[in-house]
Amino acid sequence: MTAEFEVQGIGITEIAERYGTPLYLYDGDELASRVDDLKALLHPRLEFFFSMKSNPNIGVLSVLHSRGARAEVSSMVELVTALRAGVEPADIIFLGPGKSEEELNACLDHGIYAIVCESLGELELIDRLAAERGVRASVALRVNPSFSVKGSGLTMGGKPRQFGMDEQQLFATEGLVARHPNVRFLGVQVYMGTRILSEEAVAENTERIFELADRLAAHLGIPLELVDIGGGLGVAYFDGERDLDLELLAARVNPILAEFADRHPGTRLVMELGRFLTATCGTYVVRVRYVKESMGERFAVADGGTNHHMAAVGIGSFVKRNFPMRVLNRLDEPASESWHVTGPLCTPNDTLGKKIQLPPVRPGDLVGVERSGAYGPTASPVLFLSHGYPAEVLVHGGRAHLVRSRDETEDLLRHQHLPELAATAATAITEGSAS
Repeated sequence: MTAEFEVQGIGITEIAERYGTPLYLYDGDELASRVDDLKALLHPRLEFFFSMKSNPNIGVLSVLHSRGARAEVSSMVELVTALRAGVEPADIIFLGPGKSEEELNACLDHGIYAIVCESLGELELIDRLAAERGVRASVALRVNPSFSVKGSGLTMGGKPRQFGMDEQQLFATEGLVARHPNVRFLGVQVYMGTRILSEEAVAENTERIFELADRLAAHLGIPLELVDIGGGLGVAYFDGERDLDLELLAARVNPILAEFADRHPGTRLVMELGRFLTATCGTYVVRVRYVKESMGERFAVADGGTNHHMAAVGIGSFVKRNFPMRVLNRLDEPASESWHVTGPLCTPNDTLGKKIQLPPVRPGDLVGVERSGAYGPTASPVLFLSHGYPAEVLVHGGRAHLVRSRDETEDLLRHQHLPELAATAATAITEGSAS
């Protein structure tokens, strides 16, 4: 019998037949273990906030929250999703450089723990909206530090950025707190970068963020009720990369956390995690429709592609590197041939994998792009060629749950409206044909 990929004892063939393809498949046990491992190893004062931008599915969040993860949101829908998943407002922070009045009002109305403020203009708006409601807005200042991240795949601070307020600007500003009487300044948030795979880099960034928070709090004259050290913990996708060693990370970071926590017994210490919590739990599953050769190279054309998994294109890299991929319904067959795995889109960029070593691929095979639980459809052009959103399936407690239905034709068309002029013309053509 041919071995096949399973999640909690449920075979991929059964899942694909029940829910169709393409689909995203999430392992709830893996999700839970990611939070559990962090809680077991890192300092007990450190709280973990799930960055929902990485995977905003309510089912994914519900599993993470059941293990103790809080929520970091960046849009109205993410805020409502977190609340519906049962996350308490006191465990929600809202960040992003371009928040709308509607979003800020919702933060105030729901009484979330902190609005992470990213500009002086936003701070003025928060102060005004809070005054209109007769409340004080709880705000953390996002600081763009003068130092740069080390070991980051994508730098978010330390350079001219739309994110946060420059460290120099904040230290040069006098009377900031007094000018905003309707704001309760909680503390500081710094997010240096993402895809960090160096334990030393995480430790150094943490230490420098704590030092910056102390200096800024003293300058502004505010108590440090919150220090958010960002996060950016990465996972290994490509050849030559290795996953973070959590025991080594704890050995480097825990003394820094302990020293700061002892000096600030009332300060809430926060780490934001998105990719690290969800990437390894997810597999993007496509079914091969056709196989062909072109100029001596093999192609497997599947029913899903980069419209659901834009990260597979290698965005942000000079050279495309392949995510790990396997033929899921024939795991025991040796990878003996080189294949390009492509999707159904009318663009040469729709390539999930280039020159991937796979067994001989046949129509009907199920190919899985592994480590795909973060920045999949949420960071992809799902409407390209009007294919829509894929199904999402979460296996939890030994059962498969459909946690998002795939978009069907009417789902996509119900949001479009035929203009009156076109409708009149269409009626005239119909009537003319009838006569």
